[in-house]
Order: sequence, then C-alpha cells, then structure tokens
Amino acid sequence: MSVFRLGDRVSIGSGEGNDIRIEEEAVSGLHCTVESADGQYVVRDLESRSGTFVNGIPVKERAIASGDEVAIGNTVFLFSGEAPRPAESSDVEVEETAARRAQVQQIRYEELTFLRPESLAALPAPERMARNLSVLLRISTGIGGMRDAELLTWTLLGMVFDVIPAERGAILLMEEGTQEIQSHTAWDRVQGPDHAVQVRQGILRRVTEERISILENAGDAASAEGDMKAQSILCAPLLAGERLLGVLYLDTANPSTRFSEEDLELLSAIAGLAAMGIENARQFERLKQENDRLRAEVSLTHDMVGRSARMKEVYQFIERVAPSEATVLIQGESGTGKELAARAIHKNSPRKNAAFVALNCAAFTETLLESELFGHEKGAFTSAISQKKGFLEVAEGGTVFLDEVGELSPILQAKLLRVLQEREFMRVGGTRPIKIDVRFLAATNRDLQKAVKENGFRGDLFHRLNVISIWLPALREHPEDIPLLAEHFAARYAEKCNRVVRGISQEARVCLMRYEWPGNIRELENAIERAVVVGTSEWILPEDLPEMLLETESEGEQTQGPANYHEAVRRLKKELILNALEKSGGNISEAAKTLGVHGNYLHRLMRNLDVRAAMKKQNKA
Repeated sequence: MSVFRLGDRVSIGSGEGNDIRIEEEAVSGLHCTVESADGQYVVRDLESRSGTFVNGIPVKERAIASGDEVAIGNTVFLFSGEAPRPAESSDVEVEETAARRAQVQQIRYEELTFLRPESLAALPAPERMARNLSVLLRISTGIGGMRDAELLTWTLLGMVFDVIPAERGAILLMEEGTQEIQSHTAWDRVQGPDHAVQVRQGILRRVTEERISILENAGDAASAEGDMKAQSILCAPLLAGERLLGVLYLDTANPSTRFSEEDLELLSAIAGLAAMGIENARQFERLKQENDRLRAEVSLTHDMVGRSARMKEVYQFIERVAPSEATVLIQGESGTGKELAARAIHKNSPRKNAAFVALNCAAFTETLLESELFGHEKGAFTSAISQKKGFLEVAEGGTVFLDEVGELSPILQAKLLRVLQEREFMRVGGTRPIKIDVRFLAATNRDLQKAVKENGFRGDLFHRLNVISIWLPALREHPEDIPLLAEHFAARYAEKCNRVVRGISQEARVCLMRYEWPGNIRELENAIERAVVVGTSEWILPEDLPEMLLETESEGEQTQGPANYHEAVRRLKKELILNALEKSGGNISEAAKTLGVHGNYLHRLMRNLDVRAAMKKQNKA
C-alpha cells in the first residue's frame, strides 16, 4: 500500500508527467485529477477510456469525503479526508483521581454483537448497525494495508473522531511485558495540541489488567456542577491474540454528547481491527529492517560460499572494515579462504577499481622476495639487466596482500615495518625513496602472537599488521556449509571438464559430512575436483571420492541404508588391521608386513578408522 499526500491539484494517469502514475492499459495518459475547492476535494474525470469510479459509481465530477473509495483502472484509492497528523501530538498525562459516582459498563471483545451474526436481525435499529458495519469496513480498508505504524495511528484516530463524538483521544502503545507506555498519539480537538490529554489511571489499569473495554459516564450531580473534566470516557484494549499492544482512549466533557453502549461496542470492534493493523505494520517494519540487512549482505561483492552463522559473521566483518583504510590481518588454518576474504575486502573498498596484488611470502627465497616486493634498479645484481617495478609500485592506489606473512625473514620484516610506518620504500640497488599509496592486507596460518613471544616474529611489525584482525573458521567449525561448498565446486569443475553433473548423491554427502577436513575448504575442493574427473555417472558417488573419506567412520554409524557397501569395506579393513595387530602383539611394523602395506599407510588407516579406540575396547573386554 502507498500513501499519497494531496496538494491543491494532483493529476493521475499512465503518462510520465502525472503526480501519481498508474501503469495499466485501462488507465489513460491523463486520466483524472483531484483538486481542492472550497475546503473539500473534488475528483474530475478527464474523458478517460475506462472511467473514474467513486464508491463503485462512474463519475465525471464528484466531491469526496473521508472513507470514499476512488477506483481508477484496477487501482483503488481510499480517501482519508483530513485525518489529523500534526507535527507533534498532544502530551498525555496519566492522572490518579479519586473514585466518583458514575455509571460504568464493560464488555469483552468476544462478546461483541458484531461477532454474532445471528443476533443482528433481532436488533431494534438494524439501519444503525448497518452504518456501524460500514464504518468498520471503511476503517479496516483504510488501515489494514498501512505499513507505517505512526501514520496508521494518526489515520485511525482521525477515523474514530469521524464516527464517535469524542473531544479528546489517545492511542497509547505499551512495552510488552511491562505495560509501560512506549509511545502515544494524542489529540485535543477542542483546545489543540498545546493541551495535554488526561488519561484516568484507574480506568487504564482495569482495561490493561482485565483486558476489557470500559464506558464510564459521570453522574448527573457532576454534570449539574459544570465539571469541566471528562463526563464520558471510553477505553478499549488493543489485543493481538493474547498480547496487549496498548489502549484506545476517548473522552468528552460535553454532557450532550455522552458516549453510549453502542459507542462502546463500536470502539471495541475498532480496537480489534486497529490491533491487527498495528501488529502488521510493526511486523512489516521488522521485515523491512531484516530485508535491508540481507540486501546489505547480498550487495557485498565476494567469491566466498557459505550461509552458516560463522560465515555470516565473516561477511559482516568484511562489510564493516572494507570502506576503511586500516591494515587487516587475516588469520586461520591453511585452506580456509584467507585470500578470498582479502579480495572481498578490496572489492568492497574505495580502492576496488585499482589493482589488487597478492604476494605469497613463503613461495620465494629472501633475495627474490625482496626484488619482487620492492623492485630493483638496473645493475643491482648480476641478472638485473633492466629496471623492474616491484609489487608495491604496481599496486599504487590499490591493495597489497601479503599471504603467509609469518614466513618473512627478519631482514624483510624490518624493511616491511619501515614501509608500513613511512609509506615509502627504495628499490633494491636504489638510492631514492619512493612514496606509495596502498592499503596493506596480510594473512597467516601461524600464531603470530606466540611467534612474537618466542622471538620468531617482530613484535612492532605484528602490532602494525594487527590493526584489525579476524580468524577465519576451519571447515569443521561450520560443517553445515559443506554440502553448499561441494555443490559449488561440483558445478565449477563439471563446467571445466565439460561434464554433466547433476549433483552429489546422498551416500557421498554422508561421506563428506563425517570427514573432519584437516585441509579445510581447499581439501574439499580437491576432493570434489577428483570426483568430477574420475566419476562416470551424472551424480557424484562415494567411490568417486578419495579413499581417506571412505575410511572415516562416524560415531554411532548405522549399517542400514544405501551406503552398506562402503561401510562393510571399512569394517572389514578395521577387522583385518585389528587381527594383524593382535598377531603381532601390537607391533605396527610387523602388522604392516603381515598386511602387505607400508607402515605409514597403516598409521593413516588406523587414524581414519579409529583403530586405537577399538583396541582399547578389546583390552577392557
């Protein structure tokens, strides 16, 4: 639902120049106008193709009142008249007054006549009931689709004033559980917004505690004395199921317009509709906030895969740090995707259109790494036949990613520290410092804090790199992402190998989920690549996976189901190893000779099949 504020003249049609544009075939380019004239609004049809309808009747020109429906094509507008929405509402004062002689009536929502259709025909004034039902329909239509809770309360209060002769009104929304007033919308129609709307605490307490609607009319003595306080009060709870959202409160000091029992029923019914509308608006606002958060996640540019809570934390971290210029240290085990995280930080930073240069500090010798990082001058060493720019110069304006930074030699650590401090360097063999404008990202699978304590890494460099840091989770810490990652890699390598792979079979999925993945995502990627290459069916099967995955046995594993073959093979291997160890008296080398396998392979089998635990059980038995 959309809300449009009317000025002196509003044009409606399918053309681009209209104030309200409706892109429907049945709507003419300039279909109609709504204009202010003599304190009211008038709808004028401009010889449209399909006509303009007010309350279902085709019109050429018609003044409209609050609650009228204007249909244009398939779009229906509800005119809300002059529903009060001042810049600021009246204040609300909750007053504790002494009990007075008054007539009090009460009703519960489930007792309303509106909810018992069989009783409607027996009422003495069916035309009045028809009018009230029409009022409820108009209010339901007017507020049912509103998505702005504040606008809804103002619109509702204005509609209530149209049908119940109240001088003052307030909608009090309460905090769930405490029944403390959280917000209010209030209006004094007689004295204006500068005067507070007084709410009787005794009535408020009864309504909120007993969940009933109350009508209180002051006695004749109070009326005769000209008491300017409220002569008549209506108060109804706003209930969404069992939850109390607030109350709807009305009063009047005019004895000639006292509220009636019919007003009590009508206000109770309106409160029921209002509660649903407020709850829907609140839910919409909550969903909008969640949608905005999810859109922010979606707008984050990255090549990472994962929907687990741990990965969402990583995405949120990237979203927060990417716009800054701070140095980021990315830590984690090998294969957890540290370079992907670094690339994601770069892609979402202001430097995204400049270069991203990645350098693996463990892949070069010290001399070659220095040349690659800083560049060299011609003649700096024997093979330096020309000048060469280093990675720092190539990345000017962009990002430098130093992977495995913990492997830097002490000499290079000192030189990198100077670059981070001064933002300048000298080429190998050079004499002139070169200024740079780059952002540094670094990654390591080592515990640098421990390395600093053991004098294996410079403490000052660690603190320069560790401005902001994050630990990427190992794959075993978010196993729920394994199927998603596996499907992603299967699709990628199927395309590369020009193979049709429809997915991963349930049996293979079980094997993937029970393996611990010490090599993390990189090991999973390699396993799926192998499965795609060696597989022959449209599905990745257990026999396509590396043998070590098939040898891993999960605790409490069942022998029934489609994976019986592979489970039986594992159990047979385990039994053979146990028998060989028993014959050799626990000597693994002798057992390996008996089985005809290498000792290292037997050690791996024993670890994957958890043979040592089985041996302990046998010894206890």
